[in-house]
Amino acid sequence: MVDLNILFLTQYFPPEVGAPQNRIYEFAKRLKDNGHNISVITAMPNYPIGEIYDGYKGKKLVIEDYNGIHIIRTSIYATKDKSFWKRIRNYFSFTLSSVRSGLKQVHDHIDVLVVESPPLFLGWSGYKIAKKLHCKYVFNVSDLWPESAIKLGVLHNKLLIKMSVWLEEFSYKKADIITGQTRGIVENISSRGFKDKTYLITNGVDLNLFGKDKINREFIKNNGLENKFIVGYAGIHGIAQKLETIIEAANLLKDYKDIMFVFVGDGPEKPMLMNLKEKYGLNNVMFLPVQPKKNMPGIVASFDCALVPLKKLDLFKGALPSKMFETMASNVPIILSVEGEAKELVENAKSGICVEPENAKEISRAVLKLYNNADLREEYGKNGRKCIEENFDREKITKKFENILKQYT
Repeated sequence: MVDLNILFLTQYFPPEVGAPQNRIYEFAKRLKDNGHNISVITAMPNYPIGEIYDGYKGKKLVIEDYNGIHIIRTSIYATKDKSFWKRIRNYFSFTLSSVRSGLKQVHDHIDVLVVESPPLFLGWSGYKIAKKLHCKYVFNVSDLWPESAIKLGVLHNKLLIKMSVWLEEFSYKKADIITGQTRGIVENISSRGFKDKTYLITNGVDLNLFGKDKINREFIKNNGLENKFIVGYAGIHGIAQKLETIIEAANLLKDYKDIMFVFVGDGPEKPMLMNLKEKYGLNNVMFLPVQPKKNMPGIVASFDCALVPLKKLDLFKGALPSKMFETMASNVPIILSVEGEAKELVENAKSGICVEPENAKEISRAVLKLYNNADLREEYGKNGRKCIEENFDREKITKKFENILKQYT
C-alpha cells in the first residue's frame, strides 16, 4: 500500500555527481523503499561540465525510470560560461521549463511537493506547482540565497538582489514546511518569524556504502599512488572552496616526495588550479576527473587524510560540507579549514585537525602531523566513524523527514 505520493523538484539529480544530487536521490530512494510513491521533476543532466550529457542532447523532455524512481526531465540552458548572467539564464530556463513542461507530465495525485534550493528561483516554481496540484509545499534550504551569492561576490546587481530577497521571503511564507540542512540555516530562517514550521534535516551518509573496508586498491595502483601518502579533496572545484590555498600548501611540501595531493572532481576554478600547479612546477599534485558515484566510497577510503576547505567568511560559519560526513564514515581523518558549526562538529568528535581557513601554512603543518603519526590517523578515523553512526545515519534522518511529512498531510 502506497503511503504518500511525493514529488521532488530539483535542478540537480543523478547521473550528475555532487552533494545536492546525492542528497535528493538518497532521500527519494529511501522514501520509495519505505512504501511511498516518488516522482522527480529535474533538468537535463549538465552539471558540472555545462554541457548536456550524451543521450539527452537535443531533447526538450525525457521521461525515464532511474532505479525505480519516476523521473521527468525538462529543458535547461547549459553553458560552460560561468559569468553571472549566463548562470542566471541557466537557473531561469529550468525554473520556467519545470512549470511549463514538467507539470504537464504529473498525472497522479500528489500529497507533498519537496523543492530543493538553491537555486532560489525554484521557490516560485514550487509555489506554482503546489498550487496547481493542491498539495503541501516543502521548501528545503541547503544554502542561504541570496546571502551566499552576495558575500561570495557573484551577485552585485541591485535589482536582482532586491528581487532575490523578495523571492526568498515569498518562498518561506508560501511553504507549509521549511527544512534546513544546518543549524545555522535553521536559526537564520527561524529568526525571521518562521520558527513554527522550520525543521533541521541534516545531511547524512549511507553507512553501508562508506567505510575503510571499501578502499579501492585499483584506484591507488592505476594512478601511481602506491607507497604515497594521499591527501585527498573530492568535490566541486568552485569559488567557495578557495582551493588555491591547497595548491599553496602543496608547494610548501613539495620536497616530501611521498606526499601526493589528489583532487577529484570538476568545477569553474579547475583550469585556474591546474595553471597554478604548472606555475609552481609541482609534481605532488594530481587532478582527476569527476568519478562515477559508485566509485566514490572506494576513492574516499583510499585517502590517508581528506581536506575540507571553505573561504574565510562569516557566511560559512553555518555550513556543514557534505564531504565531511562521507570522509568520517570512511574512517579517514579530516583536515578542516572551515569555521563555526563544522569546526565544532570535528572538534567534538575528535575526528581531525581544524585549521584557519585560507591558511596554507596551517594546512601544510596539519598534513605533516598526520603524515608522521599513523596512530593519530587511526584514532581520528575511528572517532569520525563513531560520530556518524550515532548522529548522521541517513536511514535515521530519512525517518525523521518522513515523520514530518506525515505530520502535515
